[in-house]
Amino acid sequence: MLGRMESDALARWNAWTPEAAAAAILPCCGSRAWANGVAARRPLGSLDDLVRASGEVWRGLDGEDWDEAFASHPRIGERHAAGEVSARASAWSAREQGAAVQSGGSVVAELGEANRRYEERFGRIFLICASGRSGGEILQQIELRMGNDPETELAVAVEEQRKITELRLQRWLQEAAL
Repeated sequence: MLGRMESDALARWNAWTPEAAAAAILPCCGSRAWANGVAARRPLGSLDDLVRASGEVWRGLDGEDWDEAFASHPRIGERHAAGEVSARASAWSAREQGAAVQSGGSVVAELGEANRRYEERFGRIFLICASGRSGGEILQQIELRMGNDPETELAVAVEEQRKITELRLQRWLQEAAL
């Protein structure tokens, strides 16, 4: 349920030009096609409507659009993404990875090696909704997912990005209400 300030922020966003609305939410996902698609579905009356539209647009995109979103994330344990990223998206990534990075030097080093092996196998960054997960938990997930075939792993990564985007949309709306 949205508070009054969040409802007002959503109403303001609904009134913006499509370009401005898409630019505002782009840091939540990193895919321009996604941001344009969600902005095109306005007006959206609630956070639930926003999240639903986001998921529908996300699932309808193609591999290039997914790759653009994936490239907007730094590797687990790192600060910089391969793609162009806003300061807001960088701050959100740091916050989401906070527990993993605090796991200590050896775990961070193991994450680096696991990331390298994952990228070698699948040709893209390892993506996981890291919020609240320790480095050890993330290492377990990398190892588990290394057993996936490429098609299954892409589906898992797409779903993880959807989860990240949902959390970021909630944060964005809360920040926009301030």
